[in-house]
Amino acid sequence: MRIKMFATFITTLLLVALALSVSAATADQQSGTWKMNSTKSKYSPGPAPKSITVTIDSDADNVKLSSEGIDAAGNPTHVAYTAKYDGKDYPITGVPNADTVALKRIDDRTTQSTVKQAGQVVMTVTSVVSKNGKTRTSTFKGKDAQGQDVNNVVVYDKQ
Repeated sequence: MRIKMFATFITTLLLVALALSVSAATADQQSGTWKMNSTKSKYSPGPAPKSITVTIDSDADNVKLSSEGIDAAGNPTHVAYTAKYDGKDYPITGVPNADTVALKRIDDRTTQSTVKQAGQVVMTVTSVVSKNGKTRTSTFKGKDAQGQDVNNVVVYDKQ
């Protein structure tokens, strides 16, 4: 009787561990709603936007991103795309000097987005989620719509 109870307990424990590992594998660190922390972010050139909230729904292969904000002049902004982590170009909307984005996963907490206009790279964005999962830091390097060099570090807090 004790052996059967012990075997049942061990089997249940293994099934729970397997379910948790599968769940962890399909969950993505980038997913969630992220709000810009303006005091920790640095914009070059400025001025910084008044607000940005990024919503990401992703898994190991696919990403749906939507960004809503208010720019420095008080105008609303909206950026959106649906893509895969396969390095291929996918349509992006809301970026004045870009029409596609290509994504690749560097590791479980880091992704790289290559933003292009007519096939030419205009911006590279590397996004890293902190080990505790509460902060996402995106480094933007490239050119803006006016041709100015961009070197922005935007820190987001998980909501």
